This record gives sequence, structure tokens and C-alpha cells, in this order.
Amino acid sequence: MAQRTMRWRVSLCVSVLCLTAVLGQVSYSIPEEMAKGSLVGNIAQDLGLDVKRLRSGKARLHTGNNAEYIELDRERGALLVRERIDREALCAQTMPCALHFQIILENPIEFYRVTIEITDVNDNAPFFQKDSMKFDISESATVGSKFVLERAFDSDIGVNGLQSYSFHPTDNFVLKLQGDRDGSKKVEMVLEKPLDREQKEQISLLLTAADGGEPRMSGTVQIHVTVLDANDNAPLFTKPIYKTSIVENSQRGTVLTTVKASDVDVDLNGLVKYSISSSTVGVKDHFDIDEDNGEVRLIGDLDYEKTRHYEIDIEARDQGGLSDSSKLMVEIIDVNDNKPHIDLMSTSSSISEDSSYETVVAVMSVNDPDSENNGVVKCSISEHIPFAIQSTANGFYSLVTDSDLDRERAAEYNISITCCDEGVPSLSSSVTLTLHISDVNDNAPVFERSSYEAYIVENNTPGLSIFTVKATDADWNQNARVSYILEDSSVNGVPVSSYVSVSADSGVIHAVRSFDYEHIKDFHLCVKAQDGGSPPLSSNVTVKIMIQDQNDNAPQVLYPVQTSSSLVAEMVPPSADVGYLVTKVVAVDVDSGQNAWLSYKLQKATDRALFEVGLQNGEIRTIRQVTDKDAVKQRLTVVVEDNGQPSRSATVNVNVAVADSFPEVLSEFTDFTHDKEYNDNLTFYLVLALAVVSFLFITCLVVIISVKIYRWRQSRILYHSSLPVIPYYPPRYSDTLGTGTLQHVYNYEVCRTTDSRKSDCKFGRAGSQNVLIMEPSCTGTMQRIQNEKNILDEPDSPVEVS
Repeated sequence: MAQRTMRWRVSLCVSVLCLTAVLGQVSYSIPEEMAKGSLVGNIAQDLGLDVKRLRSGKARLHTGNNAEYIELDRERGALLVRERIDREALCAQTMPCALHFQIILENPIEFYRVTIEITDVNDNAPFFQKDSMKFDISESATVGSKFVLERAFDSDIGVNGLQSYSFHPTDNFVLKLQGDRDGSKKVEMVLEKPLDREQKEQISLLLTAADGGEPRMSGTVQIHVTVLDANDNAPLFTKPIYKTSIVENSQRGTVLTTVKASDVDVDLNGLVKYSISSSTVGVKDHFDIDEDNGEVRLIGDLDYEKTRHYEIDIEARDQGGLSDSSKLMVEIIDVNDNKPHIDLMSTSSSISEDSSYETVVAVMSVNDPDSENNGVVKCSISEHIPFAIQSTANGFYSLVTDSDLDRERAAEYNISITCCDEGVPSLSSSVTLTLHISDVNDNAPVFERSSYEAYIVENNTPGLSIFTVKATDADWNQNARVSYILEDSSVNGVPVSSYVSVSADSGVIHAVRSFDYEHIKDFHLCVKAQDGGSPPLSSNVTVKIMIQDQNDNAPQVLYPVQTSSSLVAEMVPPSADVGYLVTKVVAVDVDSGQNAWLSYKLQKATDRALFEVGLQNGEIRTIRQVTDKDAVKQRLTVVVEDNGQPSRSATVNVNVAVADSFPEVLSEFTDFTHDKEYNDNLTFYLVLALAVVSFLFITCLVVIISVKIYRWRQSRILYHSSLPVIPYYPPRYSDTLGTGTLQHVYNYEVCRTTDSRKSDCKFGRAGSQNVLIMEPSCTGTMQRIQNEKNILDEPDSPVEVS
């Protein structure tokens, strides 16, 4: 191989297709037997791609079921030989021989078709299937008699294939080549000079087959000729070419046809034997012929996808060694015995729900090796799904979106792809692709109701949970995480946040303060539900908070007005009949509902047999005839009670005078008023006297304790120091009357020890904090006190007291 000169050419053809996924194709031509790592071509440059795109798109080769002979160097953007390529093992005699594969890129999905033609090199010598050929030829054979020789085979093709035969010695025979319709050559040995058994019974010949490659290669076979006695007629076939057909799934032993050759000779010279002579490699593994009757039978399995026709060379030979040849053309009929093969070249496991129309989800290739309608494939997918399958090239399909996706309607699709051929019966293959739809924040939170009403009883505890709002989001994960926000607003000019708060996570509305029904009965607030998407989506809902009343207010009497300074009395004529309306107690309750339902009862009365109070209206009426014997002064105590639980009440005193005129009422009620004022004044004086006595007692007790403590401190000071206590007048005083009399007394304490520098001087605090005004007449006294102070500051000096 090293001495061979190889020339190889690379032909580049890039064509941009108008289909969705196949963006182009490129073709190369390389010789077989190239070393591993040899450069095939710069695929990045030839396709017009950037090397960075190969790396970012994770470029890879998709070779299907073929062995991987080629590899892609993404760093260089080059195609390299991965394994040694033997064209004969790969394609046999098929021309042209090519490798077909695809280059797949992702993000986005792209693929390119690549075809590499493998050219032949002369690496195989011609050979014969037999080691030698033997012929028994009668000496009576006429000049020009033909003897079919075993044909040579060469695995190479073209100029490197079998080109010529040579033959020697050529004393009696010459070599004749006759071309067949299929381009092959029939090799015949022609008798040129009559044989003479007596002169030479055995003849050895050498047949050489040579190819046209560089260097030239050849193969040889020995031909042994035995000269027989007198058989001057050769067998003759009835047809030069026989034709038949057989279906590929026929059983072994099936008779294809019967060939017939006749010999006019008699006895053993006319007995014909049939055999399959030279033919393509492998024919004898599939077919056999009965040597006596010429029946051709099937002995092996046929496969239309491997070989579509056979050419069988049949020889008829008589006992004298004369022979004739014929060709049997066998056509293999295809049977639909192969299902379409689906190859998913690239798939996406997930796709966003906002993907655009005709987004490529998967790319696949479909192949059916059958022929005609048996190999025509149509692919379809499940119905009622937002996807479609498109044919992008011969045998290539793309799965794309054909309508809008909605993850909330379907989060996952199991897409079943079925490919059927058009054979009878039809065969099909299926593959299922699971595709997840990734979420996009396209749904705002939705509240369970358009508005809410919540109730809370007044006088609540701050922080009490009032109500819970709930919103749901049809999205997923973070896009469905709902947070609740209290929108800014005001209630009676006050921010609503000072009334309530909303839990961001749970949506629970809490009371920030204690509510009073009598001040606010209801208010509105707006809660926003916002998801965690980007950008976030939100929705609002209005919540009406209703304050429920509690019986926390007692009834208030509006009439009669109760005052301490004046006395109001209702007059009843002495001749008033039964049911006479004396007056009406008017009361209100600021509570609501049954808490404000009032009832009136007569608690005390001067004469219970004379008056009654209406339970519902508070009207005071007479229940009997008023007489002159009834007391002029009548006092009624009415209780006003609400209907709450527990109930609250108020009392009111009503003064009634049984009289005909107002002066009589004044005269009768004056004493009553004085008595009342006297009793009130007496109670006040008694309370005041008790307070004064208590104050004097506490003051005396404090003074006694203070004196005791002061004496105890004086005794302690005298115990520790021999110096006497020196009283003196304070440095500041006032003589308001001009007599020199001091209104305030100050005490000055001096404690001296032998160590004068460590002596303590204490100035007592004044008994009063009043400011004293200095007069000029006090300067002498101040001078004297200053002198005393200087003396006290001198060490070890005696103290003078004046």
C-alpha cells in the first residue's frame, strides 16, 4: 500500500434547501483504505459555519445503523477518518459507494446532510473460485470447438477490476472473450488445432486474469485437458438465456425453472449432466441444479433488500467432455417484510408554552428498505394535539408546533408518531415522545369571589384575625406563589393600614386596633394578590369589614333632665282620672339592634298604687283616681334597661306634685329642696372632716419619725468627733418687716478631727426653698461667718463660737 500512488479528489456541493430543518448538504470523495485520522474536509468552512457554532451547538454526527467510519473534530471544524474504510466490504460491486450521515446542531436544532463517496483503489487481485479446471476433450473435437472456462473475480471495480485474460501455451487452444449484456466477459477456450490423443493425451494450460490497476495485479488457474476418444457432438441448450422470478420469502426447495440441453450423440456420449458453472459469489449458496434433469431449486434464503436479481451460469456437459452454456436470469420479487425504521436524530424534552408557531420539537429520519409501494412511508401523529409532522426531505421529518400551547391546559404531551408503508398488508412502526411544557407567567392570581364581606365584634383585641382572602394562580412553581398586599387607602381620613393588616403569605386580615361600633360601623379595603413571576401579575378584591355592635353603652336619659341646682316637678291635678299622662321618660342608647331596645320599669315610688310606667314607651300614667288624700309630693324612680346581654341600665328620679297651680307646687317643694341641699351639704362636710383628720394624723406620724432619726444621727456624730455643733445664721436672709427678724432657720454643722485636711464640712439644707433677698445691713454678719469659715479651714486651729 505504501508504494501505491493514490489520487483522491474532494468535490464540494453545498445547497441551501427551503425546508425547515435541513439547511444544506455537502459531498466529498475520498479513496478507501485511508489511515485513521486522515482529513476528509473542513466541514465548518464548506458549510459556512463558525467553529464556535459547532461547539455551542454540540455538533455531532448521526450515522444511523452504519458503522461510524467518520468522526467530527469540533475544535477544528474538520471531518476525519475514524476507522479504515474497505470499499469492497462496505459496498461490494455497488457503484457508486457512499457514506450518508447527518451533522446535528442544537439550540436551535439544525442538521446538514453529508455524503462521502468512497472511491476504489487497487487492493485486490483477481482470483478464481477453483484451484484448477479439468476438461475431457475428444480427439474428434472439431476446430473451433468452444470450452467454457471458469471466470475470474476481482472485488475491485472500474479500472482496478478485472480487465484481461492471458493464456499459454497456445499450441492447440486459443483464448476467446465474449461480452455479456451485463458487461461481464465470458471466457472460452477455443480449439484451434485438432487434438491427437496418440500424440499427447494430457495438456496443461495456465490461465491468467489481470486487472488494470497500478500496480497491475493478477491471478492464475491451471487447466488440465484430457484428450478423449471420438465424441464429435456437443450438448446444445434450447435457449441461450432463461428467465424466471421468485418472491423473496419462498421456501427452500422451491423449483425456479428447468433448463434443457440436448446431445445428438448416443449412449454415453449423448448423456448430458448439468451444473452451475461460474457465477457471482454466493450464488451457489442460494441455488442448486439437478445434474440429471436440469431443475433449478432454491436452497437458501432470499432477501430482496440485499440482492434484487441473480445471474446463474449453467453448463451442460456430455460424457465426451463437450459442453454448452446458458444463463439463467432470476428476478427477486419484493415482499413487504420490513417495517419502517424511525430514527429520532434530535429531540427536545421540554418547550416553553409561549413558543412561536412551527417551533421544531424533534427531527427524525424514516427508512423502509422495501421497494415501490412497500417502501413508500407516510407518518402521522396523535390527533387533537397542538403539533404537526412535516416532511422536510426524502425520508426526513420534523415535529413542529401548529397552534398555541397552554401549560395550564396540558402540562405534558405523550406524542405518538406512527409511520406506515403502503404495502399490502401495510406495516408500521411507532415511537412515543414525551414533551414537557414549561411554565410562563401568563395567569394572574384569581380570588375565589369578586368581593368579600367580613364581620368583627367591636371592642376586639388588637391583632385578632378577622377574615382570610384566598387567591389561586393557575401557573406553576414561583409563578404561582401568591403574596397578598394591602392597597393604600383611607378610612375617615386615616390610612387603612392603621385599622387592619394583611398577612403576605396566608392572606389573613388582622385587626390593628380595637374597633368602636359607635364611631365606625363599616369600611372598605382593597387587597392585591400578586404572583412571584417576572414581571409579576396581580388582581384586586374589595373587602367590606362590618363592625358588629356590643352592648357596651348604658341608656342615656334625655328627659327629665337631672340637675342638682334646680328641681323639676310634674303637676297632676287632684281630680286626674285613671290613665292620666303625667310625663314621659325619654331615653336613648347609642348601641344598635336589640342592644338599643329599651324597657322602662318603676323601681321606687312614694305611692306605688298611684302611678305606672309604660314598659316600651316610658309614659308615666295614673292607675287610679287621684284624690285629695294623696300626698302632694310624689317621688318616682324609673329604671331604663336595654335588651343586651348582659343588659345595662340607667335610673332617673321624677318629682310629681299633686296640685292645681304652680305656686302651690313651689310652696310644697321649697322645703323639700332645702332639705335636699342640707343633706347634701352635711355629707360634704363629714367627708371633708374625715380627710382633714387623716391628713393631720399622717403628718404627726411623719414628724415624730423624722425627729427620732435626726436625734439618732446627732448622737452618732458626737460619738465620732469631740467638736461641738455650731449653729450660725445663713449667709442669705431677708428682713421683710425691717426689724431684723429671720423668717427661716438654717443649721450649719461642723465636724473637725485632728487631721484637719480630712475634716468634713456639712451645710444643712434650708427648711424652705424660698429665695431670700440680701440687705446691706447684713454685711457684718456675713463677714463674721466668712472669718469663721477661714478659721475652720486652717489646720489644727481651735474653733471659736460666737
